[in-house]
Amino acid sequence: MQTIKEIYKIGHGPSSSHTMAPHKAAQLFGQRTPGAVSYRVTLYGSLAATGKGHLTDVTIVNTLAPKPTDIVWRADIVPEFHTNGMLFEALDADGNVMDSWMVYSIGGGNLSEGPDDNGNDLEDIYPHKNMDEIAQYVGANGLTFWEYVEQNEGDGLWNYLSTVWEQMKSSVNEGLQNDGVLPGCLHLRSKAKQYHVRATSYKPSLQSRALVTSYALAVSEQNARGGVVVTAPTCGSSGVLPAVLYHLSLNHNFSDKDILKALATSALFGNVIKQNASISGAEVGCQGEIGSACVMAAVAANQLFGGTPKQIEYAAEMAMEHMLGLTCDPVCGLVQVPCIERNPIAALRALDVSFYSLLSDGNGFISFDKVVDTMKRTGKDLPSLYKETSMGGLATATGVSCRIEPENG
Repeated sequence: MQTIKEIYKIGHGPSSSHTMAPHKAAQLFGQRTPGAVSYRVTLYGSLAATGKGHLTDVTIVNTLAPKPTDIVWRADIVPEFHTNGMLFEALDADGNVMDSWMVYSIGGGNLSEGPDDNGNDLEDIYPHKNMDEIAQYVGANGLTFWEYVEQNEGDGLWNYLSTVWEQMKSSVNEGLQNDGVLPGCLHLRSKAKQYHVRATSYKPSLQSRALVTSYALAVSEQNARGGVVVTAPTCGSSGVLPAVLYHLSLNHNFSDKDILKALATSALFGNVIKQNASISGAEVGCQGEIGSACVMAAVAANQLFGGTPKQIEYAAEMAMEHMLGLTCDPVCGLVQVPCIERNPIAALRALDVSFYSLLSDGNGFISFDKVVDTMKRTGKDLPSLYKETSMGGLATATGVSCRIEPENG
């Protein structure tokens, strides 16, 4: 597995796969083709189906500017390697192709050129490939999960996680202050500020969960309006982990040092999911995004409250187990409905499964690796209608007809 820095990326929303990765790809292709007069970029599969709502075309055109870029939409063609395919072509003055590059957005802002490309030039730094192997090593050496991460990441880990934590807090605070209507044809109004005000008036027994809800909404709405967020592990699920950690830091007095250790453990579990299944909604549905985020938040909370490695893994397994089969069906292709609401629901579920696990001895019936493999197989079995195409599920059941169709279908 690669560095956990590939799990936590800081950038503009609303989508790590549809915005951050295409932006990165356009930057790289622009740098390698300085002599191009113009560009043509063909988007395939899910990237084409919901690219308009996710601002994929805007991101690519702006990145390659001032040179003109023609966007070609081919939602009807689904590449075999990954549904989020992009073909970049550099054109000369006569419109001839000077250079071309086929690349895929594989989730979490990562790019891959195909089956023989692991997504970037980074080497694997972790010697173990799944949680069973990690747990055995940790147990045999008396380590915690965060110590295992520290051992493999080396210098710079804590400074990086400190930057991640500061951005997460900033996203919550900015989201709580912002108000008004979110961009897009749904005309949804921000709710985080209103929910936070209401939460402060509740009795302590209700206030805690209400506050967590407002924190998750704050980050998710920041993402929807194109604000800066941290992928955890994606933009669409970026509100879950920050909400739980912000709550535990502010209302349970956990120190920043404790929070950074929790971030390390969270990323380790996210890494295992990414390595052995997927965190891409276009590939395995929303179980890969919200399900993974719920896992990361559950293990963070469990560790902070003193969970053993077994209890932490049990919390992770439950978090994913009860998200299995969750479809990715954004209305109008926007990262808003049902995406925003799923973040606070997953944050609350993460706290629930963490508490459940803390009551147990940590010996679950199903291992974390088995539930991750099940998630992967479930995602592969889901029809493409339910994997970020906006062609099925809630996207077609709402009666809302504002889904933006690309000009050439």
